[in-house]
Amino acid sequence: MFDIKKSGLLLAALTAAPLFAAGPSTAQSTYGYRQPQTLLVSPDGEILDYVPETGEVVISRDQMGRTVLIDRYGNVVATEIPAESYFPPRQNASNPNLPGVYDPYGNRQAEAPAWDDNVVTGSVPQDGPIDRQALDALPEDMPYGGPDQPPPTETSTPRIVTPDIPVKSNLSQLEMTALQVFLDREGVSPGVIDGKMGQNVNKALVAWQQMTGETIDPNNAEDVLERLRLSGGLAITSYTITPGDAAGPYVASIPEDYSHKAMLPALSFTSTTEMLAEKFHMDEAYLKAINPGVDFTIPGTIIKVVDPGPVKAGKVARIVANKGLKQVFAYGEDGGLVAAYPASIGSSDTPSPSGTVTIERIALNPGYTYNPKINFQQGENNKVLAIPPGPNGPVGTVWLALSKPTYGIHGTPEPSKIGRTQSHGCIRMTNWDATELAKMVSAGVTVEFVE
Repeated sequence: MFDIKKSGLLLAALTAAPLFAAGPSTAQSTYGYRQPQTLLVSPDGEILDYVPETGEVVISRDQMGRTVLIDRYGNVVATEIPAESYFPPRQNASNPNLPGVYDPYGNRQAEAPAWDDNVVTGSVPQDGPIDRQALDALPEDMPYGGPDQPPPTETSTPRIVTPDIPVKSNLSQLEMTALQVFLDREGVSPGVIDGKMGQNVNKALVAWQQMTGETIDPNNAEDVLERLRLSGGLAITSYTITPGDAAGPYVASIPEDYSHKAMLPALSFTSTTEMLAEKFHMDEAYLKAINPGVDFTIPGTIIKVVDPGPVKAGKVARIVANKGLKQVFAYGEDGGLVAAYPASIGSSDTPSPSGTVTIERIALNPGYTYNPKINFQQGENNKVLAIPPGPNGPVGTVWLALSKPTYGIHGTPEPSKIGRTQSHGCIRMTNWDATELAKMVSAGVTVEFVE
């Protein structure tokens, strides 16, 4: 079961009132205050068929306003849901040997309840604090978070997302992970998957609207989860660490100074967690958070990771690098949007080119030649340096050379900063996004820089 204490919420936020009078355990039908059309469903998806004894549970509410029973250790015992919305646990399509429906953490539960019944977050900006609300603070008649978030109806108008107006979301971290995974699978990258709403997610939503003509309301969890299901299934899956994963090769650390970088045989990953986070498009801290206490260096260890789905495929004929949006758009021969990616594009000191250039060559796992006379000034280095290749190199795992000398589209050793920091004039993307794009382009494809 999910340990509420590990989620960072305090039990003091709960309404510590006993639910039941003393007496032996009985069938759920004797659960006095409940309406007959509701059920208590345990986290593993089963209908609760007993009544906890006096003092064994407290009553609280989750972010959707549903009644939640929590034991003295902070574990969720059951969630009250409408009887008509309950579906018995069914076979997991991704693994027929495991019965039941699974949440993004791999925990078996009912199909109807939301993934995370006891973690409540408010608006989670990319670079801001989490606005938490007490679990018992939601009134009975406002199950979706207060007056600003009424329950969705069939006639409600979906919220229109625009690139210049940040959209706040009341989705839980797991539901936001589902949204990010869905967008990643669709070819509109949200950058690193970290369960947070931010500008990169916002821009991906707009790009998806442009690509499909549809809209996604980032506050409609049911719509998000259904789209995720149709796109390939659960957001989080299990992965077994292999001997190769544990072996590396890894380096102890990556020096800041380019002359010190040049002395290394390769700018490899520094740890198994860094490698796995990149493999699954995740923020490294988030990977560790959903696998508490796990030793990632032991082969055979089963961990939880997101499932970004297969790599986007297609033929890209034209690329637009939007400096203002910090986003790269890839278009097919028919003019349709094939993919979109967040990017860091130039700065005031080292601006990106203007107008249209072309891709001249494509290099995977490239080395990097630093020349202070034609590049930016790095530290005290005044000589030409040959920087070895690797995911932690200055240009990451990909270099798409542009017809304007010294400029290119490339990866980065710091994926969590994409779209939030500036570059030295080039187009910087996450390694996985840059690699995906590289496999869809060829020499001669145009790259247009727009403001």
